Amino acid sequence: MTLVLGIETSCDETAAAVVADDRRILSNVVLSQIEDHRAFGGVVPEIAARAHVSALDGLIRRALDEAGLALSAVDGIAATAGPGLIGGVIVGLVTAKALCAAAAKPLLAVNHLEGHALTPRLVSGMAFPYLLLLVSGGHCQLLVVAGVGRYRRLGTTIDDAIGEAFDKTAKLLDLGFPGGPAVERAAARGDAGRFSLPRPLAGRPGCDFSFSGLKTALRERAAALPQPLAAQDRADLAASFQDVVGALVIERTERAMGLSGKMPLVVAGGVAANGALRRRLEALAAQHGVPFVAPPPALCTDNGAMIAWAGLERLQLGLVDPLDVAPRARWPLDPLAAAPGAKA
Repeated sequence: MTLVLGIETSCDETAAAVVADDRRILSNVVLSQIEDHRAFGGVVPEIAARAHVSALDGLIRRALDEAGLALSAVDGIAATAGPGLIGGVIVGLVTAKALCAAAAKPLLAVNHLEGHALTPRLVSGMAFPYLLLLVSGGHCQLLVVAGVGRYRRLGTTIDDAIGEAFDKTAKLLDLGFPGGPAVERAAARGDAGRFSLPRPLAGRPGCDFSFSGLKTALRERAAALPQPLAAQDRADLAASFQDVVGALVIERTERAMGLSGKMPLVVAGGVAANGALRRRLEALAAQHGVPFVAPPPALCTDNGAMIAWAGLERLQLGLVDPLDVAPRARWPLDPLAAAPGAKA
């Protein structure tokens, strides 16, 4: 049996996990920094990096203890090497390098996006290839996943990522932080038909996304209402926003399905925890007669298990990294794809 320790520190979750090659998650410890950033309405990179430094050693120890293993028992150590907030990425990667040097273990420098992209194989054993909708705070992409390290990007955001749009909408409507769950809760009480909002790029060729104009339109609708906004106004605006975002995602994903051929549809990333979006994607897959896989919410948001699993897949292919591998703030899964404003 192959065992890999995974470390994730790319944003505001400090995480460590141990995963086995039979797809068992032996431990998966995540420390959220939500309270550290709540007052700012978003993640502050310097605060995040310091929190990783304070917590990571203890979380790794806890992950190993919960798995019932000593460090010497694992076969490799994986860590996010990018993309992400560079201070946090450095903390996790340097820690992994130190552990590898001390315990004579191979290092697996994992692309954070590949962690999300391969999670469906951890939870369901899904075979390649499949169409991936990757939606998170920093990313919004459609990719064909052909194999480990083999990705073809069909579309990406040309401005803001979908999770960023949710966070800024929540801040505008004073719904709380983190924005995604706050908007979803408010939307459940709202009337999605009350406000007319634009659908950027809808109907246009290609599979790219745009959310900047949608946020501007939402701000204008909110400013035209009596201030401060009533609770029902906020709920209706949130519902209208979420409905339009869902329609945009479905339209772009269906276009990608036409380009990629008949293959399973997978959604991953933090925004994949949004129940309304998952239901619409599941219905789209059923309409086209293809399997649909969405990891459980705990494996959609950033976690160590996805990094451990991506590292394990790479280890089995002999794709190990030297100890001088550099952290990267930007790291596209498909380096050949054009990157108009892409966040990776």
